[in-house]
Amino acid sequence: MTQVFFYHGAADRIAAACALLGGAYAKKKPMLVFAPEKEVAGSVDRMLWTHPALGFVPHCRADSPLAAETPILIADSLETIAQDERLMNLSQAIPPGFSRFASLIEVVGQDDADREAARDRVKFYKDRGYEVRYFDLSER
Repeated sequence: MTQVFFYHGAADRIAAACALLGGAYAKKKPMLVFAPEKEVAGSVDRMLWTHPALGFVPHCRADSPLAAETPILIADSLETIAQDERLMNLSQAIPPGFSRFASLIEVVGQDDADREAARDRVKFYKDRGYEVRYFDLSER
């Protein structure tokens, strides 16, 4: 069963997501980022090029010719992607087919709309028997 992790209370949701992606890369853990909104996908892409200041997190769009050899993929759709280890959800909706992944990481900011959508997703996962683990980013 998919493990579900909620990282909540992030002052900057995109920066928090990129920090988590950097940590996954450092541990050699591939990650698929579900970001169907172009603005969110673009922000993640730009930030991974510049942060950390003295490093680089290899990433590309899932439809890139380099996707097969790149550890961090940014996707606006999950239907045609074979990777099924770790999924980071940066949308406000339940990612389609999330249950095929070993783990699902949700990153939640501090604004009310983001928190409310996250509560709905938590309820959805719990109603279906998934254990949800929480990590408070507001304390960092």
